[in-house]
Amino acid sequence: MATVTFKNDIVCNLGGTEVNVGDTAPVVTVTNCNPMLQDETVGGEGKVQLVIAVPSLDTGVCDAETRRFNQEAAGLEGVEVITVSMDLPFAAARWCGAAGIENIKVCSDFRNKDFGNAYGVLLADGPLAGVLARVIFVVGKDGKVAYKQVVPEITQEPNYEEALAAAKAAL
Repeated sequence: MATVTFKNDIVCNLGGTEVNVGDTAPVVTVTNCNPMLQDETVGGEGKVQLVIAVPSLDTGVCDAETRRFNQEAAGLEGVEVITVSMDLPFAAARWCGAAGIENIKVCSDFRNKDFGNAYGVLLADGPLAGVLARVIFVVGKDGKVAYKQVVPEITQEPNYEEALAAAKAAL
C-alpha cells in the first residue's frame, strides 16, 4: 500500500487500487463545477489528460497548485486539464470564480469517491482520511497512464515542470 506523509511525521496510507505508469487508466465519473453538477469523465482513450488530484481547494498549497496549472494550461493545446478534489461543486465553483480559473476543469469526487478508489489516491487513514492525496497523472491518447507523480508530503507542491513536460510528451 502506498503512503504519503502529513506535516512530515504522520504517515497516511492510500486506499483503493494503485494505478501506475503503463496501466490502463480507469474510466471514472467525477462531478464538474462548471457546468454545475455535470458528469465529467477521467480516463479513457482518444485524448490526453493531465489529471491533478488535490485534497481541497481551500488550502494554500492546493490553491497555488490549481492556479499554476490553470495558468500553464493555456499553453497545453490538445491536453485536457482536470483538477479533482473532494470539495463540493458549489464551493469549488465559488473558488474558481474568485481565482479566475478558466483554462481547466475543476471537479469533485464527493459523490462516491470513484476516482480516489480507482486510482488509489484516497487517504485511507490519518487526520485527512477521506480526501485525495496530492497526485498527478498524465493519461495518453491510448488510455494508458504515461506519467504519475505522488507528492510524498501532502503539504508540499508538486514538480510542475516534470508534470507539464510529461503532458506535452503525451501529445
